[in-house]
Amino acid sequence: MTMQAVFNGVVVAESDDTVVVEGNHYFPEESLRREHFTATSTTTVCPWKGTASYYTVEIDGQTAANAAWYYPTPKDAAQEITGRVAFWRGVEVRAVGS
Repeated sequence: MTMQAVFNGVVVAESDDTVVVEGNHYFPEESLRREHFTATSTTTVCPWKGTASYYTVEIDGQTAANAAWYYPTPKDAAQEITGRVAFWRGVEVRAVGS
């Protein structure tokens, strides 16, 4: 199934190879439309996944601060999300196609 991440009506990531962890679809980094992402200094810590880093998503002057996150070096239990990015805070993740 193909999944899309959409913000402000624009697809910012699309892939048929997402990994679902705790209800979140993690998209491969190469599926991101990089022109819409800016790295931030925000980090959070998950006890079993490790330390997450964030991107702000921007489309036509509209921003979703820290709306995409990833684990640069996930712990062993979360190796399946290495090189993958998930979304929240106004970025809609939806299935498309059949």
